Amino acid sequence: MAQRTDERLPVPHQGVEHVGLRHDRPEEGEPRAVLVLAHGSGAALDSAFLESVAPRIADGAGLHVLRFNYAYAEFMLRSGKPRPPERKPALEAVHVAVLEHARGLCPELPLLAGGKSLGGRIASMMVAEGRAADVRGLVFLGYPLHPPGKPERLRSDHFPEIGGPSLFLQGTRDALCDLALLEQEWPKLSAGPATLHVVEGADHGFEVLRRSGRTRAEVDAELAEAVRAWADDVVGAGQAAG
Repeated sequence: MAQRTDERLPVPHQGVEHVGLRHDRPEEGEPRAVLVLAHGSGAALDSAFLESVAPRIADGAGLHVLRFNYAYAEFMLRSGKPRPPERKPALEAVHVAVLEHARGLCPELPLLAGGKSLGGRIASMMVAEGRAADVRGLVFLGYPLHPPGKPERLRSDHFPEIGGPSLFLQGTRDALCDLALLEQEWPKLSAGPATLHVVEGADHGFEVLRRSGRTRAEVDAELAEAVRAWADDVVGAGQAAG
């Protein structure tokens, strides 16, 4: 299993002095890139989904996966009190600090970014705005294309400004991403090649129905394999785990 370490990054923001970081590195060999992976709106870096999929991506794709908490999630973990996600500038302030930290830790490695739902969207907007120009590619673990039940409120206005490769990992039962609408928005991503990997029967959290006969581990292994294949094209096959 991937090698895991934790640390704290000083980011005085929104009532906290530090945010938690979690590193998953390949069990064997050196990583070929670092992937900064943000969490979704309703969870933190230690969500059950990220705890399962991050080490699989690290080992299967040969990546150094760096997870982190946004400030509001750090506050919730420490205080036990609920707090909604901050507005975009506050989220980006933490995200920028973590990307800079990743560059300092791994200056020789290509930098990838992305996240689960909200975290992936914030990463994509930062790239589109030129605030993360050196990011080689984006990984979306369930991109939230629209709010549940509101497909008319698309979150794709910034797509034309995303200039690098993108990997969309989406479930067929995802209430936040109608796949037909995603295909409709696809031409906006012409500035950078995009790849879509569809997980049959998965919802926004990549849960599948029991009758599918598939386990959480099998779904996460599929996601990790999709990231590996995409990373082979984006950063080269160098240290990819077999």
